[in-house]
Amino acid sequence: MPGQVPLEQSVQWLILLLDGIGIFVFAISGAVLGLREKLDVFGILLLGFVTALFGGITRDLLIGATPVETLADWHNFALAMAGGTFTILARRQVARIRRPVRLFDAIGLGLFAAAGTQKALAFGVDPVMAAVVGMVTGIGGGMLRDMLVTRTPLVLQREIYAVAALAGGLVVVACDWIDIGALPGMLAGAAICVALRLLGLYRQWTLALPQRNEP
Repeated sequence: MPGQVPLEQSVQWLILLLDGIGIFVFAISGAVLGLREKLDVFGILLLGFVTALFGGITRDLLIGATPVETLADWHNFALAMAGGTFTILARRQVARIRRPVRLFDAIGLGLFAAAGTQKALAFGVDPVMAAVVGMVTGIGGGMLRDMLVTRTPLVLQREIYAVAALAGGLVVVACDWIDIGALPGMLAGAAICVALRLLGLYRQWTLALPQRNEP
């Protein structure tokens, strides 16, 4: 069974490290949006929580990593709450960052896409599908965050978002295939994803829309 494949200890710690950073950063992105939407403290923390943890929960369910990591101990929950609380306490400083939601979202997207892909590979998932799992890990929390505030999810818009996460996952797969090590592979995948996402925002890159047939 895929869920019974043991992870190498070094790989496990690397995934936990990137996951932890990604959870904290994604929680900030969700909490910042909560502040913008003028939610109460509970709403802000809840938005940070779902943004930070929903992608990882989906990943673990897809690859059969049960019990789900987020539910197995309190650390992920604590990181998400810490990110949300930090955002509330440092809201003036965070607000000074231009486009804070999208900046922190891009960082979390890259970290989650890379860690999700590597964990899927460690659980014996097909390499191409492992990259897809990494993409789902990266976009899952942001999708739920946007839907909770009745905003069209970024992944359904023309922006370079899911494509960036998939590209990062494919880089991790390629690095695993040429056997350069889990850490360089995850860092390279995360860097490519973040770079594509931020460049897409800066250059205003968008995906093409289907051509309409004129009557």
